[in-house]
Amino acid sequence: MRHQPVISKLHTMCVRVPRLVFAIAASLPLVLLLLLVTGLLLGGGKARAETAESCGGENLVTRLATTNPEALAKARAEAEAIPNGRGLLWKIEKPGLEPSYLLGTMHVTDPRVTRMPDAARTAFDTVDTVVIETIDILDPAKAQAAMMMKPELTMFTDGTTLTSLLSAEDAHIVEAELARRGIPLALVSRMKPWMIAGLVAQPACEIARKADGAEFLDMKIANDAKKAGKQLLGLESIGEQIKAMADLPMEFHVRGLVETIRLADLMPDIMATMTELYLEGEIALIMPAILAAGPADTDEDVSGYAEFEERIVLVRNRLMAERAAPILDKGNALIAVGALHLPGEQGLVSLLEEAGYTLTQQQ
Repeated sequence: MRHQPVISKLHTMCVRVPRLVFAIAASLPLVLLLLLVTGLLLGGGKARAETAESCGGENLVTRLATTNPEALAKARAEAEAIPNGRGLLWKIEKPGLEPSYLLGTMHVTDPRVTRMPDAARTAFDTVDTVVIETIDILDPAKAQAAMMMKPELTMFTDGTTLTSLLSAEDAHIVEAELARRGIPLALVSRMKPWMIAGLVAQPACEIARKADGAEFLDMKIANDAKKAGKQLLGLESIGEQIKAMADLPMEFHVRGLVETIRLADLMPDIMATMTELYLEGEIALIMPAILAAGPADTDEDVSGYAEFEERIVLVRNRLMAERAAPILDKGNALIAVGALHLPGEQGLVSLLEEAGYTLTQQQ
């Protein structure tokens, strides 16, 4: 029996489109990287590798400075109000312990990102232990086996298909975009929408580099640690990361897929803005700037994004802080996690300070 399209219900959910699309672009890359590594995602990026020369995109901050300086000023004020919103590298100290470090990463292969600044490289060279979000990304066979043990997290196993969740109009939009990328809809029809959304949210050049084996920053840090003989640890399993995404309402995922495709022309700009602000250490400005430059005729965000933030960011922040503590209590460690986990009252910097550590911005 054909399921009733959930997309019709989504028009009653006042989730602001740019915020939802930002959530997808910012949160999915690590999982998608694993899927590319394990071969579970299609090789569409591989096929485009020879023609993908530049990710392109315009920094939306630069655009706003010219087209809407008042909106940019408001975005900057919002960012300024977020605790620990600036900085990628923090020194962690506690009496009687050798210093440790917290590094915010971005899960992309952009050479500007993977080329760590001097301060971060010095911290890396100093420590004996390196910690990333999940070390499962370094063992594709093990990671793939773990995902296959719970296929319901990434695939529909009850007869549902992607098109059964979409209106005819939205199914056409999704099918057309996938076809443009050389991916038949039938081939991914039983794949969960968040996986497809994450794929289409990434620029072709980024997919191409990953498919060609380019290391993203977290993987490069981990592999460098192994080569240097450092202890390498993880804070989460890939199963936990995938479950966090899978636990969100299906309505959120379906809306995210459709709106990511509808705003495909904006995605290169979103990624360019995220990357350039990351390189400047302006982490808290990323979301306000993107929202300020997004479509003006959309509703304000309510429960949909709040649920995403709680499950994907805040719950994981608390888990990371809890699991990092025993490692930090031994001293001399570098913990590298996505930079969006650092700022805010419930960000990792604040949570570690509440746990009794002194954190000082280094970069």
